[in-house]
Amino acid sequence: MDTNTALSLRMTSLLLGARPHPSAAGPGAAGGSDAAGDGAARSGMPATGAGGSGAQGDGAARSGTPAVGVGGGGAQGDGAGGSRVVGDGVAGIVEWFGAMQAQDLNSVLWSLGARLPGATLPEVVAATERGDVVRTWPMRGTVHLIPSADAHWMLELAGVRSLSGVAKRWEFLGLDEKTAHQAMDVLGAAVAAGGGRLTRSECLAALTDGGISVEGQRGYHLLWYVSQRGVTAIAPNRGSEQTFVLLDEWATVRNSPSREEGLALFAKRYFRSHGPTTVKDLSGWTGLTVTDCRKGVAAAGLTAVDVDGVEMWADPEVLDAGPVTGWRALPGFDEYMLGYKDRSMMATKEQVAKIIPGGNGIFQSTLVRDGRVMATWKRTLGKKAVTVTVQPLADFDLADAIPALEPFAAFVGLPLAVKSL
Repeated sequence: MDTNTALSLRMTSLLLGARPHPSAAGPGAAGGSDAAGDGAARSGMPATGAGGSGAQGDGAARSGTPAVGVGGGGAQGDGAGGSRVVGDGVAGIVEWFGAMQAQDLNSVLWSLGARLPGATLPEVVAATERGDVVRTWPMRGTVHLIPSADAHWMLELAGVRSLSGVAKRWEFLGLDEKTAHQAMDVLGAAVAAGGGRLTRSECLAALTDGGISVEGQRGYHLLWYVSQRGVTAIAPNRGSEQTFVLLDEWATVRNSPSREEGLALFAKRYFRSHGPTTVKDLSGWTGLTVTDCRKGVAAAGLTAVDVDGVEMWADPEVLDAGPVTGWRALPGFDEYMLGYKDRSMMATKEQVAKIIPGGNGIFQSTLVRDGRVMATWKRTLGKKAVTVTVQPLADFDLADAIPALEPFAAFVGLPLAVKSL
């Protein structure tokens, strides 16, 4: 297989599929089967948790937000090695990826919207209130959006690796194990007493009231640590402010794969949503060792492919679906760029330097043609229009790219204006 074919198949993985808007999804589009429970049943993983209403319905009831629009049929099972059909909606996309980088909230919302033709920003936000997806730090010490039912085992398998250097961090911040465990107790009790959900500032105030200093970087570290230990997780914003919930209450269904099953699930989900790519990229994505990643690959029912002499892996479902071509407008922190250690197939070194100016870890949004970066873009939201400024990184006709930007304008509910630098 040549690089061009592999790259177009990679776009198939990253975009499979372009899910229909819920209005076209038929009965059950807003409030169908329980995503996590259905996935657990089909994959052979036991699901434990509270009640028969399921994660989606319970999340909507807890938040008081109607479960409108996106998120309907729920994710279906993806047992390693098995063929399956991803449910429509936010839950289905998140379950397809397994994890979507989400430290930038606006970016991950458009990552979802870009894969849900016709969906609007309010609909996607509402879908994240249903309870079947959650943001936390499941791997590499980085915030991701993941299926709620998978949060505990992902934290225990991959997230725990971020705790290996925590003692040095505590020394730098003037913390210790006793204080960190006290923070777990204080925040757990405060969120429970606060109706199951507190804003970031309310969490910091609770720590302060509990006698724990949040000066400097201590507050952020403790919020991370308590979530890393599976006590809390990040819920959708209240206004512009981040909120935290109790993970056990938000994730009413809990999948419990064995370690071997978890490694296989990581591999299955990564390669079906990013492949063809390498075991090294899987290791970079999860933060797991190459040895563990190879174990996962061996059990995941994947297909080995040779890409210009390099061994890569792909999901048979993606290979059967065939390549995807054309233009796409993707956010900066999309899995398209963030999901790989080696980005040379998608962009040159010179282009990468402009996508990540100064190497500061802040990725610019990209305009992509047939899987390759052609430009970066920035948006300015005005009262009457969203203005997108395009910075070309290769030669192309801007008129050809404009149709790829129109779905974003529809997503934010504004007319599109485009200019080029």
